[in-house]
Amino acid sequence: MNPCIGSMTLHFSSTFCETLLVAAAFLLLAVFTPRSSRDLFRVIETRFAKLAKRKTLTLWLLFFSVIAARLAALPFLPVPIPGIHDEFSYLLMADTFAHGRLANPTHPMWMSFETFHVNWLPTYSSKYPPAQGFALALGQWLGHPWIGVLLSVAAMCAAILWMLQAWLPARWALLGGVLVALKFGVASYWINSYWGGAVAALGGALALGALPRIAQQARTKDVLLLGLGIAILANSRPYEGLLFCLPVAIWLLWWSRRKTNSPAALRERAAKILLPLAAVFALTAAFMGYYNWRLTGSATRFPYSLNSQTYESAGLFLWDHPREPLHYNNQQFEDFYNGWELDNYRNTGPDVWRVTAEKLTRSASTYFWWGSLLLVPGLPFVFFDRKLRLPLATLLVVTAGFSAIIWSMPHYAAPVTCVIFLLLVQAVRHLRIMDVRGRPLGAALSCAAVVLLALNTAVAVAHRACDPLSWACQGDPSRVAVMEKLSHTSGKHLVMVRYPPDYNVHDDWVFNGAEIDGAKILWARETNPQQNEKLFAYFQDRQIWLIEPEEDNTELIPYPIGEPPPQH
Repeated sequence: MNPCIGSMTLHFSSTFCETLLVAAAFLLLAVFTPRSSRDLFRVIETRFAKLAKRKTLTLWLLFFSVIAARLAALPFLPVPIPGIHDEFSYLLMADTFAHGRLANPTHPMWMSFETFHVNWLPTYSSKYPPAQGFALALGQWLGHPWIGVLLSVAAMCAAILWMLQAWLPARWALLGGVLVALKFGVASYWINSYWGGAVAALGGALALGALPRIAQQARTKDVLLLGLGIAILANSRPYEGLLFCLPVAIWLLWWSRRKTNSPAALRERAAKILLPLAAVFALTAAFMGYYNWRLTGSATRFPYSLNSQTYESAGLFLWDHPREPLHYNNQQFEDFYNGWELDNYRNTGPDVWRVTAEKLTRSASTYFWWGSLLLVPGLPFVFFDRKLRLPLATLLVVTAGFSAIIWSMPHYAAPVTCVIFLLLVQAVRHLRIMDVRGRPLGAALSCAAVVLLALNTAVAVAHRACDPLSWACQGDPSRVAVMEKLSHTSGKHLVMVRYPPDYNVHDDWVFNGAEIDGAKILWARETNPQQNEKLFAYFQDRQIWLIEPEEDNTELIPYPIGEPPPQH
């Protein structure tokens, strides 16, 4: 048996058994001591409700509690080391913003520094939308990019609580905020990597939380928060954000015309709602156009589209057929784009089922926990709640769009995080009133589900598990060790990376910051002898090293200049 499959089976068995044991304990308590159980559940809810009524206070408490909890876990889960290609691209963006630029000039030796998910022509810049980069840049200004991750996750939890306060009674909104903090605030790759998720979820929460408030009071403040949420979505997850906004736009147009019996009332509502929203949209479009122009030379050409056209042979949607394989400047790009990506999806029926299964399993581990299965009896009632039609429609549209793409990382669907937890809490509300012969079995299952999430988080921290998808947040410490060593060595350094054949395409080492010529340590690919000679001539003032990652990840030797690289 494959050892990975065996370990997954053991993990499945243990977690499932733990869920059954905790659920059984709560159910037995409810069956044999129904009065005491009911009193206990009522006491917990009453104390929870007293705090929840102070809505502004709970927002700040949740924000700082997430920060405090994650900092307290640092001995077990230290500051994350980047390891995924995408993380380094976001960190490049953050470093660029921290230097006061939106893009960097193309370097003359760019072919030696070429790296994944980064554009080099017409500018040296990340391919991704800028919102996550701004969060990381804020962290870099404060001392480390991860501080930006920490703040963005704490802000996401507070924003989701704020959103839930508009859709649910205060005590249930606070329960939802606590669940979000437990799921994402300590042992999730959203907080233990630089890959994102929290920023887009923050945008979705602001947008969906503003709508009920607009319907009740039509305040300009709430309209601006709606516009801010949409702007964040457009600059973090544009595709999923657009899908998220379709039901929102339909609802807003319907509401704007509802109960407006005169042209004067319609004009007043337009002045209060549509004009401020249009102003925010205009500013957002102007910024995005300017950003695109600075990075790609065209206001309508997104950096992501430029990168796809330059490098991608694989499609984006399930119905896309691969393009003709492109030619690249190094073997690692050949292996990744013409090898791994094309092998990952070839537009066949089995491929569709496989990537769909990946989406389901990865998303389930990210947004849910085993204890959430205990809420299933209350879930059907949620779909008949008329008040939740808009969130349900939003979830349906985004889920359909997410299902249509090839790639399957859960944070792609981050805009609907607030909707998922709204539905879970609403399931708890329905479940808690379910009695069987006077025994509060529904309340027992609800409490068991919450306790299981808390236990899962505590166990993950104790086992130093950064996420159920552990590979999504475990960087290679070897590269960091080399950088630490060279940072204490006098002079400037150029590290030539020589990859052995059949090297893991996901464990690349060639990533640099926004400043190349001024950097103390540079990472470059060993390419053809002509390009290597140009590179050495350009950086003749640097000490040049050779590293072969798979042979000894931390052994640096002086580069044998004049000797041709080995032919594989």
